[in-house]
Amino acid sequence: MQNSALQAHSGNRRGRRSRQEILDATARVMSARGYAGTSMSALVKETGLPKSAFYHHFDSKAGLLSAVMEQGAHDFFDAMREAHRDPPEGGTPRERLGWHLQRTGEVLKHREDFLRLLLVLVMSHEAAEAPEALRTVITVRDEGRDYMRHMIRSSFIGEGEDAANKVADALAHFGMAGFDGAFVSLQSEDGKPISEYMRELTDSMAALGEALVAAG
Repeated sequence: MQNSALQAHSGNRRGRRSRQEILDATARVMSARGYAGTSMSALVKETGLPKSAFYHHFDSKAGLLSAVMEQGAHDFFDAMREAHRDPPEGGTPRERLGWHLQRTGEVLKHREDFLRLLLVLVMSHEAAEAPEALRTVITVRDEGRDYMRHMIRSSFIGEGEDAANKVADALAHFGMAGFDGAFVSLQSEDGKPISEYMRELTDSMAALGEALVAAG
């Protein structure tokens, strides 16, 4: 009886490990080739696992993509929350915003596979045949925009709640566009570190926010 329990536990552990190997490999391959350009054969070759292992865990390639996006989104926002623990209480709006954006830049740098795949799906519309993955893409973009709004608002809260809300609502989309551009430039190896992009984005957003506060 004890041997059977040990064997079952070992089998479950191997199953979890093979599932994670599949998810990690799929994120790498699909972020480079796209969803349509990634075949099951390519994933089998990448992992060294038999095709049967894929269909043991996932009922289809669309289901696999959905699981990859769900895990990627969960890990990304966990990393964001961890990066922004204990924000500074003092300083100017520009200084507080710079603190938030520099830490966000570090998260972008260490979540490249997920973010590349996210942008590929946004631009190619390949996720249309995987509705659950498409919903995750939309959710991640919406949640990312809300997170941007939160960072801006908390940076300008010293100017009063109404002013902070006004600036956050006005600049959330601009901030997201700045992150998208910075990430694409980082992937293109244009020669600038992510920290410099974040500094420039901080300067731009802080100047716009200060102008909005001054305008009343």
